[in-house]
Amino acid sequence: MNPEVIEQLKTQMGANGLPYTIPIHPNLVHLTIGLFILGITFDLIGTFFPLQQPIFKFLAVPATRSSFFDAGWYNMLGSALITIFTVAAGFYEIMLAEPLTGVKSAWGLEAMETMLWHGVGGVFLLALILGMAIWRGFQRYIWRQDNSQQVQWTYLVSGLFIMFIMFIHGTLGAHLAAEFGVHNTADILLRLGKDPNLSFVIRHLSFV
Repeated sequence: MNPEVIEQLKTQMGANGLPYTIPIHPNLVHLTIGLFILGITFDLIGTFFPLQQPIFKFLAVPATRSSFFDAGWYNMLGSALITIFTVAAGFYEIMLAEPLTGVKSAWGLEAMETMLWHGVGGVFLLALILGMAIWRGFQRYIWRQDNSQQVQWTYLVSGLFIMFIMFIHGTLGAHLAAEFGVHNTADILLRLGKDPNLSFVIRHLSFV
């Protein structure tokens, strides 16, 4: 992007270094992760449904195996769609980031290295989640349409492995906010010599 455009954007920034009050990327990240985990979890429950069916009957829960697989599919599809916006928001917000310099994270990385790995990792995860959604769709509508177990074991294991990658990737994002102060309102106010608590009170009273 043109540096002059970025400088114009910076004149409209709030205390968190963004032109809006609450960062979008971190919130969408949690939605992406939540939907993905639910998608794999429901498919796991559906896979092990014959073992759990007596428990559902004892608790008088009207559950069917297909309903768990339906939930698994729609959550995975939702995760894939949301992740597109998650990554887009992440790249927009990282362009406006002004991280602390001369600081290293708990993993021994500097700010630029952390942002680079987090950005590349985000694109990599987007590709993986989109691939999982497509894989899931083929299983649901073509390969295993008439199979009582709608998902393959390799799909479930892959989903669990991607959750591990999400943990590593999410930790990098947490380092950016907590250790480098990227779009961290309290951290930025402290760097400017302002009291975050006082700023919150003033902002709150302005809406009363």
